[in-house]
Amino acid sequence: MRENDEETFAEHVAGLLSGLPGVEAVALGGSRARGTHRPDSDWDYAVYYRGAFDPADLRALGLPGSVSELGEWGGGVFNGGAWLTVDGRPVDVHYRDLDVVEHELAEAEKGRFHWEALAFHLAGIPSYLVVAELALNRVLRGELPRPEYPELLRENAPRFWRASAERTLEYAKSAYAKHGRVAETAASVGVAAMQTGHAVLAARGEWVTNEKTLLERAGLRGLDDVVAGMGHDLAGAFATACALLGQAGAE
Repeated sequence: MRENDEETFAEHVAGLLSGLPGVEAVALGGSRARGTHRPDSDWDYAVYYRGAFDPADLRALGLPGSVSELGEWGGGVFNGGAWLTVDGRPVDVHYRDLDVVEHELAEAEKGRFHWEALAFHLAGIPSYLVVAELALNRVLRGELPRPEYPELLRENAPRFWRASAERTLEYAKSAYAKHGRVAETAASVGVAAMQTGHAVLAARGEWVTNEKTLLERAGLRGLDDVVAGMGHDLAGAFATACALLGQAGAE
């Protein structure tokens, strides 16, 4: 393999993963798939399997890192993966059960989805995250559908996320802001901001696969200054945050 050849490296890893028993397709995701990566960005791969998949087969490749069992990352649509190092480069692997993915694709086309908690995600994730991956990831091995954003999902998802944000803020108002609990209030505003970001982008028909740039994309980066002021004027800053989130996405 040629040194520093990104395309060669991408194909090399795809070849390793596609050779695992049960794997029918391998896709490159994240910033590498979209061409927005930095030199130090991780390499994110999804392995799509049908039926049985044994993480022990991935572990047997002997790559440095950590390999989870199925379901270890929550047991939902995001059902496990690995953090590995391949030729000195950080590689993340996500397990994707094709039966689950196809079910969630069919649900999304009908405007239906469910919410799941997931570590490191403030607002949790919608089950259509795996559909978003199909739309955005770059398939390197096998064949996968390439869905457009379903119109029914554009109608239903924003209502769900807006309602979630409203509930988060309403609870924060009575349980935290009213009693001067700055940390809890700020944390709640962060969660509500992510929920609102999901609502704004769903209304636009824009896929979301993680929260890293969600506030920027939704035009909510200005919340930084609002949250920073909570230590001086909690009631005023909280009211400003609520107003900003309520107006987000308005044309």
